[in-house]
Amino acid sequence: MSFTHAVQSRVTRYEGPIFSVFTDEVTMSSGGTAKRDVVQNKGAVGVVALDEVGRVVLIKQYRHAVGQRLWELPAGLRDVEGEDLSRTAARELAEEADLEAGQYHLLIDLFTSPGFADETIRIFLARDLTPVPSRFERTDEEADIEVAWIDLDEAVAMVFRGEITNAAAVGGLLAAARARDEGWATLRPAT
Repeated sequence: MSFTHAVQSRVTRYEGPIFSVFTDEVTMSSGGTAKRDVVQNKGAVGVVALDEVGRVVLIKQYRHAVGQRLWELPAGLRDVEGEDLSRTAARELAEEADLEAGQYHLLIDLFTSPGFADETIRIFLARDLTPVPSRFERTDEEADIEVAWIDLDEAVAMVFRGEITNAAAVGGLLAAARARDEGWATLRPAT
């Protein structure tokens, strides 16, 4: 039996350029209502860029919310209205890793924190990689991005050793390794 959880009321707590915060009063399966805080986000894309010898490009950058430099996939917000998500992925790969890809496939879609946020991230697999003609000028926390090429199996081992903890990177790397092990049969078209 399915129950519809309807929003009875919404109070805006914060509205910003990247996310907004609301408190919703929602009908519950038990028949009552409960208040739930929700972070509404633009969403993001991430890229597992895999070269011809099985290495992935990872970036390490500072993330203020956790006060650490984290190993991540090249990724970014869906902040260009109407832009195709594979185009967003290509833009982020060029900006953060100085790479272009000859082909893209869809690996996975993730809800990053569904207990309180609606943020989704679509992870693409990019192959047939070449350097961009001119390097993108990085600023703010991206100014000191560390770029590294790591064997995909070693990157998966880094996940299990607790060295890669970014959720999108964990999901993307594990999905890429599984897709590779299945001969790429699980890949979906990028668009």
